[in-house]
Amino acid sequence: MINVHVIYAHPGGHGFTGEVLDAFREGLAEAGHAYTVSDLYRMGFRPDLSRAELERRDGDPVPEDVAAEQARLDAADVWVFVYPVWWADCPALLKGWFDRVWSVGWAYKPMRLRPARTALVLCTAGYDVAELEASGVHQAMRTAMITDRIGGRAERSEFVVLGGSTLRGDDPRRWAEVRAEHLRRVRELGRAL
Repeated sequence: MINVHVIYAHPGGHGFTGEVLDAFREGLAEAGHAYTVSDLYRMGFRPDLSRAELERRDGDPVPEDVAAEQARLDAADVWVFVYPVWWADCPALLKGWFDRVWSVGWAYKPMRLRPARTALVLCTAGYDVAELEASGVHQAMRTAMITDRIGGRAERSEFVVLGGSTLRGDDPRRWAEVRAEHLRRVRELGRAL
């Protein structure tokens, strides 16, 4: 059994990103993995880094919500980030989560967190991967999330873009096929951890 912590950042629960979360959790359950989910919007997670947090020194206490997130991450073997791509990045709430949770003395200077065995990023996007690669956006997103935010905090990282949702309006039949394949893939990722 593997312990998994999912960080979910989407304000609505009924769209494709919510379906991705559900399919992934189904795969985890089928494999018998234990998991927790931080639904950042539902939790009302405060993304703004306060001045006190910015000026905090190693050894100073962190706010309770940050300490709770750090404890969930330290208890997990695998971290999973599920979010939609907005303007070539994660939602601002998730960016703020990193600003606050990746605190000095825990995530860096010095790093005391327990590194994850794996960090998995599952992001939904309007454009498909080929379009994102052609524009350079895919590499930029991957670099920001995997190289910068995750970095050496996980032994292994994987960046998965589940793109093509613009087909929903242009070609509903094709979108149904793409959507089904994405959900099948995500469920298998959950099972295969």
